Amino acid sequence: MDPLQNIPQVPSLSPVSGSANSAQGSASGAQGEVAFGDLLKQALQEVNQVSAQADVEARNLMTGESADMHTAMLAVQKADLSFQMMMAVRSKLIDAYREVMRMQM
Repeated sequence: MDPLQNIPQVPSLSPVSGSANSAQGSASGAQGEVAFGDLLKQALQEVNQVSAQADVEARNLMTGESADMHTAMLAVQKADLSFQMMMAVRSKLIDAYREVMRMQM
């Protein structure tokens, strides 16, 4: 029996909409494209939701409404990890901005 037989196929990836078709993308408008700012807002909202869910789980555990410590700990760790990821992305964005500002025209 081949162990690789049970692995599902990876779906094909579509190209990024601004790299190869930049002239065609600007002519077609914003059809199906998502702005970078909107992606950042969505990511921040997701981090906020995960943090709020962790707060609810921790509060339920402390008040005795829930006795499931594993769920609360997983929610808190997930919130911590998503916050750390958000801060890493923020740092990379700031570094990229500073690098662009240092470029001479």
